[in-house]
Amino acid sequence: MKEKELIPHLFKTEYRKIISVLCKLFGIVHIEIAEDIANDTFLLATETWGLKGVPDDPTAWLYTVAKNKTRDHFKRTKIFTDKVSVALKDAQAASYELELDLSEENINDSQLKMLFAVCNPINSNESQIALALRILCGFGVEEIANALLSSKDTINKRLYRAKSTLRENNIDLSFPSSAELENRLDNVLSILYLLFNEGYYSSTASNTISKELCLEAMRLLYILTENENTNVPSANALMALFCFHSSRFEARFDQTGQQVLYEDQDKTKWDPELIDKGEYYLNLSAKGKPISKYHLEAGIAFWHTRIEMPEKDKWINILQLYNRLLQIEYSPITALNRTYALAMAESKETALKQALKIDLKQNHLYQSLLAELYNGIDPAKHIHHLDLAIKLAKNENDKLFLKDKLAKARG
Repeated sequence: MKEKELIPHLFKTEYRKIISVLCKLFGIVHIEIAEDIANDTFLLATETWGLKGVPDDPTAWLYTVAKNKTRDHFKRTKIFTDKVSVALKDAQAASYELELDLSEENINDSQLKMLFAVCNPINSNESQIALALRILCGFGVEEIANALLSSKDTINKRLYRAKSTLRENNIDLSFPSSAELENRLDNVLSILYLLFNEGYYSSTASNTISKELCLEAMRLLYILTENENTNVPSANALMALFCFHSSRFEARFDQTGQQVLYEDQDKTKWDPELIDKGEYYLNLSAKGKPISKYHLEAGIAFWHTRIEMPEKDKWINILQLYNRLLQIEYSPITALNRTYALAMAESKETALKQALKIDLKQNHLYQSLLAELYNGIDPAKHIHHLDLAIKLAKNENDKLFLKDKLAKARG
């Protein structure tokens, strides 16, 4: 890997580790100092490697520099004198013995605790996602702004407020107690679910799918599944869902970037390894009694990967899972998706009766579904709802896709 590609790659993989370990050592109250040390480490790498070449072990080089910069910083600050040396009991020895533990075990533990701190519900969902992308995924402010369809100024303000809130409320990096773990873990899973969905489908981004966001959500979730305290059925169910969805990445768009509907996708482009991995996690998720919405959504995604069984049987299974999902957690979008499954399992006429009861008239997906249901039943209404869908769509790729369907309908 070339130097200009190596440093951005290492920033994505090692920045979060250094930050997490620093915050575990000195507290999240000093998160901005941790960021400064990590940023300075990579700045020095850029300058030094450009002149002297890349070292034999770039990661070890980064860790050594980070350790040295940490020692140097806290030797000369009041924070070190008042906080760290007191905690270490021996101020004289502390100034020489302070050590940044970048062992694999401590890195994993630090990242897990940082994940719970960053995904603290004391901040809004939007702020939690932005902070997770910055601290735990190594995204730059501009990258976050592009991913979340916002401005750099807005993201900077959001990050500043989120970090200030964590500091002001003295949020620490201790692992949640047994009593509060379930609720805290539910929130973390919810944020990772939102992060993945932001990448998998954005209603306004010109690039409808962003693999990087999805893969980062999967990486963070993997940290949870690797820890015995957080390796719970709902986490495995969510990982199964991510794997099943990710298996169809390459088939969702054609060579021109146009969306390809599920039924028209080239099944040979589906990733069998990810499908197998999804089944593995789905089986693990079945070991517990509680059934979460992630179990049901993973089950729906699982049946979407079944290409060897009769279509009607597949859609009957999907419909049954949607029925259970709506009982657990109702949402208009879930009801909309169930309506399509109903059309495939029974008939368009039956699905239309249900679809007209859903209050999503200002949603382009709703209008697009109505157009599909009227196709072959009422050509005028088919065209009418396609036209409405085009007007409501914010994503340029969606507009082009719908315009193509409208042209064919009129032709």
